[in-house]
This record gives sequence, C-alpha cells and structure tokens, in this order.
Amino acid sequence: MRRRQFISLLGVAAASYPFAARAQQSERMRRVGVLMSTTADDVEGQARIGAFLQGLRQSGWAVPGNLLIDARWGAGDTDRIRKYAAELVALAPDVILASGGAVAGLLLQATRTVPIVFTLTPDPVGAGFVASLAHPGGNATGFTSIEYGMSGKWLELMREIAPGVTRVAVLRDPTVPAGIGQFAVLQSAAPSLGIELSSIGERTAPEIEAAVMEFARSSNGGLIVLGSAVRGPDRAAGGLPRELLRHRRRPHLLLCRLDRPAPARRGLR
Repeated sequence: MRRRQFISLLGVAAASYPFAARAQQSERMRRVGVLMSTTADDVEGQARIGAFLQGLRQSGWAVPGNLLIDARWGAGDTDRIRKYAAELVALAPDVILASGGAVAGLLLQATRTVPIVFTLTPDPVGAGFVASLAHPGGNATGFTSIEYGMSGKWLELMREIAPGVTRVAVLRDPTVPAGIGQFAVLQSAAPSLGIELSSIGERTAPEIEAAVMEFARSSNGGLIVLGSAVRGPDRAAGGLPRELLRHRRRPHLLLCRLDRPAPARRGLR
C-alpha cells in the first residue's frame, strides 16, 4: 500500500458519497471509524495507522482539532470484528476505514449506508463488496492489492525463462479469494501459449512436496507459486517447503509474491 495513494483514495471516497454535501461545512468536526483486523499492539497495524494519521495531517486533518477517530482492533477474531463493526456504525461516522477483506465484509453486513473504504482486499468484486472496480456502486470503495490482469503475464515470463516449458503447475491456496481469481486468469491465458495448466492446492509441506515431485516426473514442466500459497516455519521462498528446494528434479520456479511496503511507525491505540 502506498501512503499517498491511500490518502488520495480516502479523499475520493469521501467526495463520492452522499455525505459529501455535509463535508462542505469545513468547520464541522469529522468522525472517522477505523476497524483493524490485528491486535492493538501489532507492529504492522500500528505502522499503518501511523501512516494514515500522517497522511491526514498532511491534508489538513488533525486529532485533536477538526477530526475525531474511533479505532477498534479485531485481533483476528470474527465475533469481535462483528461486534466492533456494529459499534462503529452506531457512532454514525462520516466514513469507516476497513483494514482487509474480512473486516470489510463484516462492516457491509452491518451497514449499507455508512461509506466504507477498504484496503488490502484481494478481490472486492468476487467478494461482492463492489459491482466493479471502475464503478463500485453501493457504499463501499477502496483498492485491491492485486491486479489480476498481470497473472497471464506470468505464463509469458515462464516461457521466456524456459522456452521448452509446455506444462505448468500452480501452487496456491484454493480457499483464498486472491488465489482463485489469479488461477482463473492463468487458465484463460494458458491455451494461447500452448501450455497445459494444473493446480496444486495441498496445504501441508509433505503434501506439497509430494505433489510437486509427482508433477516433475514428466519433462518440460514449470511451477508458479502464488502469493496465496500457505506459509509457515517449514516454508522457504514463496511458501515452498524447504526440502523441495533441495531436489534437483524440481521444475522451473516462478515465485509470484506481492509484498506490501511497511509505512511509518507512529500509530494509534
């Protein structure tokens, strides 16, 4: 997430909804709800809040002053996030910032009138948050962390890296919306490149290793590892089991990860 883009987006969202008419009264105190998916002491969560506050100050909004912020921390607990979503909606804020798709979904269950700006949401269209990226409609807008159109380019890049590749397996977590959307684009692009595409959706390290090595029994194979691949202490680059990287017979690798830059560190509790 780029700080300037996010602050600009929040401004656009505020200008796009019915409450914009009220915003012309510059002397009125504004109220912004913030619902984070992390705990209050989470370093990354505090860093992102810090970047948010800094961007607001740069745009002339300050706490205390002309802005009141109500922050809630969901700590990854669905029931807690649902409770805080209802609390924030009851406060009748001008806009609510939702950190992540899970948070945005629960907020949209709580209100269809209070404007919501979501971040870090991989597939807002597929999740039903917005009608389309170009014309969101409803009371939610935001940005996606993934441009699915780029997924087809990964197959082209794989072919450039290894011209002889005719078979490509995609390592992904089939339960993650981002992985579903990316794989759909790959499926559409594969036939035009003469590539046979398959999916590896196993979750544990031994399962993944066994599936990849089975795929590697035949020649001319390549492996694309999506950012939705399961990660853990037994994983190395891109979610691959560490043992798998030691195999000489593994296929060509293309790791497709989207790492978010860390924003400023000052935050809010």
